[in-house]
Amino acid sequence: MRVDAFDFHLPPERIALRPAEPREAARLLVVHPDATVQDATIADLPRFLRPGDAVVVNDTKVIPARLDGTRTRPQGTTVTIEANLVKRLSEARWLVLCRPAKRLAPGDEVIFRKGEATLSAQVLAKADSGEVEFAFALSGPELDGAIDAVGHMPLPPYIAARRPEDEQDRTDYQPIFARNEGSIAAPTASLHFTPALMAQVKAAGVSVHTVTLHVGLGTFLPVKAEDTADHRMHAEWGEVSPETAEALTAVKAKGGRILAVGSTATRLLESAAASGKIAPFRGDTDIFITPGYAFRAVDLMMTNFHLPKSTLVMLVAAFVGHEAQKRAYAHAIETGYRFYSYGDASLLFRAEAQP
Repeated sequence: MRVDAFDFHLPPERIALRPAEPREAARLLVVHPDATVQDATIADLPRFLRPGDAVVVNDTKVIPARLDGTRTRPQGTTVTIEANLVKRLSEARWLVLCRPAKRLAPGDEVIFRKGEATLSAQVLAKADSGEVEFAFALSGPELDGAIDAVGHMPLPPYIAARRPEDEQDRTDYQPIFARNEGSIAAPTASLHFTPALMAQVKAAGVSVHTVTLHVGLGTFLPVKAEDTADHRMHAEWGEVSPETAEALTAVKAKGGRILAVGSTATRLLESAAASGKIAPFRGDTDIFITPGYAFRAVDLMMTNFHLPKSTLVMLVAAFVGHEAQKRAYAHAIETGYRFYSYGDASLLFRAEAQP
């Protein structure tokens, strides 16, 4: 399909700069299997679930992956560098996106600072794609602690361009399920959940299960191709444990439905169900879901409202049908829903007609 088929105009005032408070007060647009839409709130979620259903959340934890530093050379000018950690390669090495990457060369040293905290790294290599490989002066847990001290929460550009990151984002941009460090962006549908809401979900007879997918560039990089067939996703690491796979298989066998909280949980579960049923999974996934895909695992998906022409809005179109996605987004824009990471959410029932 042509990528521009997933374009739409979003007024800038629809972009949320802070999450709703309380979290359950955020709006929830429900898209039913027949493509009709219903306005609700996050607090209403339990009433759309049935006893025996399962909710699957992503327990990845966001690291403060944006680092500000300077490149210095014995004979040369000092250059300000903004670095975003992308993928850990070893105890001391990371793959990093830098701006301006053209001002870096192998052998350069970069000093990252925040307040009195500092962290140094050496450029090992540069890829044609613009990614830079850094070897940090620390490794393992010491490096993790230093990144936490000098790093900033990696707010998406559409927020960071309109206000600076602050300490409140350390809480706001971290889901309550966060356990396993490794994401460079939040699984944002999870940001709506509170302990009280989870208690209500469980009281409705719904089981809750965790998977891990470390959110990376694969989810958020813009689609530069003109046709979806020419876009390639960056791989992201994920895991569905044998215990979770067995539990979810049992839910399906008893007629229960699986609600995946977020596009990341959805993509991981569909990767784990490549053989037709949910199986244990551990490794990289670069699954790219577009209209025409036949879903094997996920029956309902909760997700925020996404960028035009993004792989995420294509996933929504695959799940509910392209026309239903366009109508739902038009309704959301017209009626004042808040978009993107800190915005409102949608609860999507899988389209009645699947390929």
